[in-house]
Amino acid sequence: MRQARTLMVQGTTSDAGKSTLVAGLARLLWRRGVRVAPFKPQNMALNSAVTVDGGEIGRAQALQAIAAGLEPHTDMNPVLLKPSTDIGAQVIIHGRAVANLSARDYHEYKPRAMAAVLESYGRLANAYEAVLVEGAGSPAEINLRDRDIANMGFAEEVDCPVILVADIDRGGVFAHLVGTLELLSPTEQARVKGFVINRFRGDIGLLQSGLDWLEARTGRPVLGVLPYLHGLFLDAEDALADARADKGEARLRVVAPVYPRISNHTDLDALRLHPQVDFSWVGPGQAIPAADLIVLPGSKAVQADLAWLRQQGWEDAIKRHLRYGGKLVAICGGYQMLGRQLHDPLGLEGKPGSVAGLGLVDVETELEAEKQLQTVSGNLHLPGAAPVSGYEIHMGVTRGPALARPAVQLADGRADGALSDDGQILGTYLHGLFDHPDALTALLAWAGFRDAARVDLSARRQADLDRLADSLEASLDLPRLATCFGPGAAAEALLTATPGTLA
Repeated sequence: MRQARTLMVQGTTSDAGKSTLVAGLARLLWRRGVRVAPFKPQNMALNSAVTVDGGEIGRAQALQAIAAGLEPHTDMNPVLLKPSTDIGAQVIIHGRAVANLSARDYHEYKPRAMAAVLESYGRLANAYEAVLVEGAGSPAEINLRDRDIANMGFAEEVDCPVILVADIDRGGVFAHLVGTLELLSPTEQARVKGFVINRFRGDIGLLQSGLDWLEARTGRPVLGVLPYLHGLFLDAEDALADARADKGEARLRVVAPVYPRISNHTDLDALRLHPQVDFSWVGPGQAIPAADLIVLPGSKAVQADLAWLRQQGWEDAIKRHLRYGGKLVAICGGYQMLGRQLHDPLGLEGKPGSVAGLGLVDVETELEAEKQLQTVSGNLHLPGAAPVSGYEIHMGVTRGPALARPAVQLADGRADGALSDDGQILGTYLHGLFDHPDALTALLAWAGFRDAARVDLSARRQADLDRLADSLEASLDLPRLATCFGPGAAAEALLTATPGTLA
């Protein structure tokens, strides 16, 4: 079988639009009948998803797989770094945690990581007609160029073309593009086939002189100027999305803390997007507002984040909230915080030892070296037994009397989590707790808001991927983009006047 045509999307900065552009291109090509796969050699993120082969990858690559009509697979993100401190991270290779390394030690480890990257890329390139590769950060980070596996180091290794994307909404777009190009080596510069400008709002006619100058200055085409898409919902790679919006009919107030090592905060997307829920993140130093429901999300460093929670005054606020009849949901690391004790005998998240939990649920958690990774489904132990589905990603094993009243009955026969005797607290390991529309409705009713509007997160995600692909079809110079791929199914599909049949 002929190897797939590969195109790499690199950005001038973090959050320039790489993940979004790859997702949109994947959906565009898939709609035109191309068998396309997403790929990110190395990702650093605390939002992850469980794959069909039982590993974990970055959440953005799982979204890109959905855009391409695929089940997420570990080959789509062979190296995932999950920061546990400012200078260290858990290293995940082919979906499995292999080490906790400092930044300096990981630099020495990179040749082994590159071998894993090339192994995964080879499998995808032989199985699909096109591979869309997403870079990380910027290729012009001078201090990271040695042994680079995430940007030009990968592109040079596999000999693939590159397009550069920059965010005009943050300003300085021409400096970002020209400066990035200037800082690349001659062979790397030759790989850059064109530019995409992201998040433009206003009269594009006023931008034209700048586009003409950019093309004349660099000798490379502007492949498209993408509009700012208000209200676009796509699973965040890592950064917190702005939760505040004007919700005139909001009926339920929900708040959640932003720990230093918050993970899988996309669990709360359904609440954030619900038109009748007034949701807000509460960051360091911010006052903790009154609410109907508090949610404690996941954490990559549970003991450290619990200490932060106490320093910020959350422990007293939670107990006061419960005294006044409020409800509390805790997911994964947040669930572990609820118990009497947290034990880390192996020192997996810091120094070996134990710390006191919040003492709100009669359980204790011990961290073990083997990480639990699995997709799950079941039913909530709430009125109506609403269906839930999601995944588990955790290293802790939780035991205690409170487990006799579980929060979820799983389809595989296991019980998960705990419901407090007074019915005010629900703790679970299930990521995706709020995603199923029936589960979301049941949980909102449990929190005191009955007759809530039905919100289907999966349907919204699919609709917004199509909206994004529509925008790319209207804004990109598809014939010029086709030349970046070279001959093959992707180029042929882009040159077709109308999209083909869905795959």
